[in-house]
Amino acid sequence: MSFKIVVIGTSLGGLSALKIILGNLPADFLVPIAIVQHRHKDSDNILQELLQESSLLPIREVEDKDEILSGHIYLAPADYHLLVELDHFALSTDQPVSYARPSIDVLFESAADVYTEQVIGVILTGANQDGMQGLKKIKARGGLTIVQEPATSECDVMPQAAISAVAVDWILTLSNIASQMVKLCHSSRK
Repeated sequence: MSFKIVVIGTSLGGLSALKIILGNLPADFLVPIAIVQHRHKDSDNILQELLQESSLLPIREVEDKDEILSGHIYLAPADYHLLVELDHFALSTDQPVSYARPSIDVLFESAADVYTEQVIGVILTGANQDGMQGLKKIKARGGLTIVQEPATSECDVMPQAAISAVAVDWILTLSNIASQMVKLCHSSRK
């Protein structure tokens, strides 16, 4: 089973969580990763710079119609929904979902629609329930689901909401999330 994309959603406490996960991924991690981190609509590209310091993989903020390339990490830009389409991304300024734009649900649901069981969805620390519906859809389409162990989250509302709504495949600490992603994605390359 080969995976086409890993989607990660996080909010409060997400920067430090993402640094740990991305910092634990090897340079030959080939499955593209798309990330929604809730942030202020006026925030600049400091998030990309801070995460790049921790990662061996190239990180970029998505522009509309960007091709989805293996071995790359993509960030939803501030104040845009990020959607997965076949082999590329789309950006939208539709209404916020769960009070958020970018919305984790929008990213996760679009990834599940396009790549069905070839999606890995990851929910990290956060202060609202965004991502719960999207994770449910990934699971329903046969994809795999990972949630940060709530006790290790800076804010456990988002992981708890996901766990309460979805029979998640793994509930892990941050460093174990990275190693599980590597295990899943490397074993799928055979």
